[in-house]
Amino acid sequence: MLIVQVHIRVKPEFVEAFQAATIDNASNSVQEPGVARFDFLSHLDDPARFTLIEVYRNEAAVAAHKETAHYARWRDAVGEMMAEPRWSVKLRNVFPEDHGW
Repeated sequence: MLIVQVHIRVKPEFVEAFQAATIDNASNSVQEPGVARFDFLSHLDDPARFTLIEVYRNEAAVAAHKETAHYARWRDAVGEMMAEPRWSVKLRNVFPEDHGW
């Protein structure tokens, strides 16, 4: 498993549009065979901050995700909404090692 946390801050006037675009991306992403989980989280203390937690079965699944039409649609839609560049952290499970996803 490969886990990616994506940290995002959008311009306040784009919060609703960003949420709609990201829900579209997330709902399609969970249909991909290589995606074990795809969570879209909003920060309680800052409604313009979001975190994506993407759990992939392997590295090939990450590459496949970036080739999908829904990812391209999301990337193109949200680019101008960003208040700062998004950044990510790649992680692996230490415990438990296998969730059975």
